[in-house]
Amino acid sequence: MRLTTKGRYAVTAMLDLALHANQGPVSLADISKRQHISLSYLEQLFAKLRQNALVKSVRGPGGGYRLEGAAESIFVAQIIDAVNESVDATNCNGGGDCQGGEVCLTHYLWSDLSAQIHAFLSGISLASLVARQEVREVADRQNRNEGLNVPELETISLTNLVQN
Repeated sequence: MRLTTKGRYAVTAMLDLALHANQGPVSLADISKRQHISLSYLEQLFAKLRQNALVKSVRGPGGGYRLEGAAESIFVAQIIDAVNESVDATNCNGGGDCQGGEVCLTHYLWSDLSAQIHAFLSGISLASLVARQEVREVADRQNRNEGLNVPELETISLTNLVQN
């Protein structure tokens, strides 16, 4: 399976945005510091995320980015798709030309696996990730380690994100 850095970083940045959503617009600089992703790379990713209506920008002092919709309605597969990534286990990128221009013996197996992975990621919302205790603990550690002036994540507001 190939999930490139682009897809991983996009999901990481969106999860960071969801974790800090209750604090107003989140700057890419803050995401960059917490997640150790280059600012210029984040700018490229967020341009695609904005084009796909997953985030919206807020201009001016204190500006940054917000989720375009509720964290419950944004799924990991949407994020990966938005940055033009695919979760593809085939050697031919799903083209069916794996063996000298023809379909190889295991093409349909790997193609089915790719579909299963995409379906799995389509069922995982940002809100479900935010609700996980271990995710919140990592986010709290990152906030402390980067010395950002961000209060501890509020469990009450996080609980309101998910109805599970």
